[in-house]
Amino acid sequence: MAHYRRAGEIPPKRHTQHRTPEGGLYYEELMGEEGFSSDSSLLYHRGVPSAIVDATVWELGDVATTPNAPLLPRHLKLHDLFGEDWKAADAVTGRRLVLGNADVRISYVVAGEASPLYRNAVGDECVYVESGTAVVETVFGALDARQGDYVILPRATTHRWIPTGSDPLRLYAIEANSHIAPPKRYLSRYGQLLEHAPYCERDLHGPTEPLLVEDTDVEVLVKHRGSTGITGTRYVVPTHPFDVVGWDGCLYPYRFNIADFEPITGRVHQPPPAHQVFEADNLVICNFVPRKVDYHPLSIPVPYYHANVDSDEIMFYCGGNYEARRGSGIGQGSISVHPGGHSHGPQPGAMERSIGAEFFDELAVMVDTFRPLELGEGGRAVDDGTYAWSWSGRGPAS
Repeated sequence: MAHYRRAGEIPPKRHTQHRTPEGGLYYEELMGEEGFSSDSSLLYHRGVPSAIVDATVWELGDVATTPNAPLLPRHLKLHDLFGEDWKAADAVTGRRLVLGNADVRISYVVAGEASPLYRNAVGDECVYVESGTAVVETVFGALDARQGDYVILPRATTHRWIPTGSDPLRLYAIEANSHIAPPKRYLSRYGQLLEHAPYCERDLHGPTEPLLVEDTDVEVLVKHRGSTGITGTRYVVPTHPFDVVGWDGCLYPYRFNIADFEPITGRVHQPPPAHQVFEADNLVICNFVPRKVDYHPLSIPVPYYHANVDSDEIMFYCGGNYEARRGSGIGQGSISVHPGGHSHGPQPGAMERSIGAEFFDELAVMVDTFRPLELGEGGRAVDDGTYAWSWSGRGPAS
């Protein structure tokens, strides 16, 4: 994110003395990507950011995945993952793994409690707020998150989720093993969002003021790489990580609301790249929003059948009525899994029904991966077992 921001107190020149009111030095920390070769920010701490007083293993829970075998399109009903126990769950440790591969993990959680302090050192996180509200406190400051927000948390950003209000906080968490950013084709060579991009810098909201929290012996959960895969460590740090008095730079968390995405439409059906919002290594994130649809006099507004041979297509349905899937049982909180190697498209009858439509009232978040996804324990638990046969109307037991 190459858009510059600053907050709090910083010295006029980087890497120079920045003194406390008592005359001591604040501790300057560079948080940067790609080995000093990409976006970064400088943060000024009251305490030493490297200091720890204890470290133990944090058990991540069931993060194993199993292949999608036999190769099937699937319908996963995420709202069945949590009952009333959501009230005691938090947005970090309560996540249940739905799908994953070597590039990304997709989890779902319904939370009612504040999360522990958390740092994902594996990759950036893009967390979509399906419903509810929260304050996301970070080392840079706080973000107010609401329904429809994407919250982008750069790798190794210490943060926590605090639900607000009485409604459950429903989060769809996309954890990359890389950095998540706007598509390169939306950006100038200097990083500004261009005129043809479906959103601009005015739509991106970062922290405005440091939190200046004072506390001692604070626990921080860290997800990181290990010799056998992804693992966890529980640190105890002597001073609170949110002790930053000021920062500036181009790397920071921000939120972007899906309602601020301006859909690109045409006379005939527009393919998914027209709906792209973010990208990361070996995956893209798109969203389908309420929009005017194709206006050629002979257009068929729903998608054509397609064999996306390089990708698995994962669609999370989070509002409205997705026309191409009507009659399949898919609704709010559903995921459709359309794996590479299987031709997919609208349900029977959807093409004819869509002719003459001028507007689709639908909301969905799509992840396309370029390596096959496997099922996590959460995905296996809520597979409806029948979606694969919805195009033919009969299955192997018929």
